[in-house]
Amino acid sequence: MQNPLSPAQVESFRKEGYLLLKGMLPADRREQMLAVTREHLSRAVAPLEYEAEVGYAGAPSSLEAEGGRTARRLRAAWQRDPVYRQWASDPQLVAILHQLFGEPVCITLAHHNCVMTKHPTFGTATGWHRDIRYWSFPRNELISVWLALGAETPQNGALKFIPGSHLLQLQPEQMDELDFLRPEVPANQALFAQGIALSLEPGDVVLFHSGLFHAAGRNDSEQVKCSAVFAYHGRSNPPVPGTRSAASDDIQLDA
Repeated sequence: MQNPLSPAQVESFRKEGYLLLKGMLPADRREQMLAVTREHLSRAVAPLEYEAEVGYAGAPSSLEAEGGRTARRLRAAWQRDPVYRQWASDPQLVAILHQLFGEPVCITLAHHNCVMTKHPTFGTATGWHRDIRYWSFPRNELISVWLALGAETPQNGALKFIPGSHLLQLQPEQMDELDFLRPEVPANQALFAQGIALSLEPGDVVLFHSGLFHAAGRNDSEQVKCSAVFAYHGRSNPPVPGTRSAASDDIQLDA
């Protein structure tokens, strides 16, 4: 399965920082993943992260507050159930990543490795940020793989990207103390105007660069939105020893 992407797709990823792959996961496998997700949410199978623990604007103030135990993500998806592990190591997906990295592919279990959930009412918005802000690797060349387990639209908090922003050189004053883009900075306002919302159908997959600025709105629908998310890097770009990125397993997926 060498080079499953076309040259145009590879060039688009290099230029824009993301690549949409429509209908990549068959419906039967997606339904299996969604069934496990719903079961684990209903039973609050640990480890979970709750909205109150994230602390974003509008989140419940504590776990005991109304909505405080609204799940933000099911952590440790790789270890949680074989259906997630089978997707994260899918041969077609690994071949695509190998083509983009130009070398064997590793999955990091220290970052993402989860099912993101966004609930109505208490599912908070996420500001403009880039994943590399809290990852420690020699090179900013990781790829996040986002699988839509259901429809994702601007109404229920779909991803938003600033195309090409992984290539930008920013000034320190553009970022806040948590490495989010500060909304009051004029240069950032110009960037926000370039943002696009990416609507996804069930089974769609989007790959995006670790330096690409992205965000997501609130869930104003009546249904929980669920997305499986994993992060990958090339073999020559291992996590920095002694950092959070090196604290969990790092698994090579191909030769």
